[in-house]
Amino acid sequence: MSRNVTIQGAGLVGALLAIILRKRGYEVSVYERRQDMRLASAYAGKSINLAMSARGWKALDLAGLRSEIAPIAIPMYGRYLHQADGQTAFQPYSRNNEAIYSVSRGDLNKKLISLAESSGANIHFNHRCTHVDVPTNTIHMVHGDEEKTVQADILFGADGAFSALRNSYTHMNRVNCDQHYLEYGYKELTIVPDASGNWQMEKEALHIWPRGKYMMIALPNTDGTFTCTLFMPYEGDVAFGKLNTEQDVHQLFDTQFADAKAMMPGLIEDFFTNPTSSLVTTHIFPWHYQDKSAIIGDAAHAIVPFYGQGMNAGFEDCTVLAGLLDEAAQKGAIDWATILPEYQRLRKPNGDAVGALALANFIEMRDKVADPRFLERKKIEKELGTRYPERFISVYEMVSFSHIPYNTAIQCIQAQDSLLEQIMSEGDFFANVEKSSFCDTLSTWLTAYHEAIQQLDFGNEA
Repeated sequence: MSRNVTIQGAGLVGALLAIILRKRGYEVSVYERRQDMRLASAYAGKSINLAMSARGWKALDLAGLRSEIAPIAIPMYGRYLHQADGQTAFQPYSRNNEAIYSVSRGDLNKKLISLAESSGANIHFNHRCTHVDVPTNTIHMVHGDEEKTVQADILFGADGAFSALRNSYTHMNRVNCDQHYLEYGYKELTIVPDASGNWQMEKEALHIWPRGKYMMIALPNTDGTFTCTLFMPYEGDVAFGKLNTEQDVHQLFDTQFADAKAMMPGLIEDFFTNPTSSLVTTHIFPWHYQDKSAIIGDAAHAIVPFYGQGMNAGFEDCTVLAGLLDEAAQKGAIDWATILPEYQRLRKPNGDAVGALALANFIEMRDKVADPRFLERKKIEKELGTRYPERFISVYEMVSFSHIPYNTAIQCIQAQDSLLEQIMSEGDFFANVEKSSFCDTLSTWLTAYHEAIQQLDFGNEA
């Protein structure tokens, strides 16, 4: 029997979930604490650009939305590194010239909200949830000066890292939860177009200024700008806590980001107007309560943004849930008491894994991408994938360009580290690989590596 579904949060995941459920015949009501971001000057949320990759596109395809979103997505084929001495280098993401896509969070969210409404979902803005009575599925909200309650049939919490439903779960018996903040914050800045309205840097790349203990990144926008994000400790020798005056900011950018500063006429205004935001990773178990409610997206697994997988992981949650609903429908009965535990079983390990991958990639982006040995390793990874595609795919490509479960990808890291160390210990790989004797040895190593990871599940859970 079909049941009504209530969704807390009209963000990226909540809006997409509403569309997917409407396509399957559910009556969907969405409650969003903010005002309608499509209104003039309404959008003031976080705007770190998103990096759409294979998992995100698959969810949009499932919802029939690729054609709507593709026009606002810019392909990025690799990292463009800006060193402190002015030197630059390009590092491709994929051996097959694959790209991740820069998408404006605000623009994407607005489109998804409009598409959710046009599909028949009822979205109620300016409804702030104060708490949920989980056993009775009663949502307590404030709308203006009015307090109101909504009795939900099926409830999904898609309301982000500080989800009201997630918080309500934590007050129940036998719920494990934690949150961990990095000692880093981030601040949004902007690189403007040139006088002709064109991008001032290579537009089809994710730009990184790695500086060891801090860094800046920039992603392209369709209007010729780049959205820059400065990641820096709150305290320390070079930290947000030390950037208190215009002179402090000028000095930092003159010495560390001079090439970018020349393209940032609004630097000082941006720096002192835009907030310094925090970076948090959360874990919770369980993800659902009986057959009544579940959390999804950042509400279930908020992660730091350094792998570009937060949205992709949330969208993949939707893909997996849709698959479970379709499978149940084919059997003739939708049983949420079976579907929600299975959704949790499939997604909880992958939510934990993508959070760990994101934290590890912070170190890579901040520091390792400036290390010549690390850059050499990346070149070797690409060559191995090209020469031996049946036996080797890098962890980055597993995460960004496939649907291999995150939990599988993270389990491959140690084996890949051992293989690459073995290869690099023999000296110049690109010279060695021209020798038949080395290729024979390499083939043996690759076979052993491939056999070692074959016990893992490389199937597509979605």
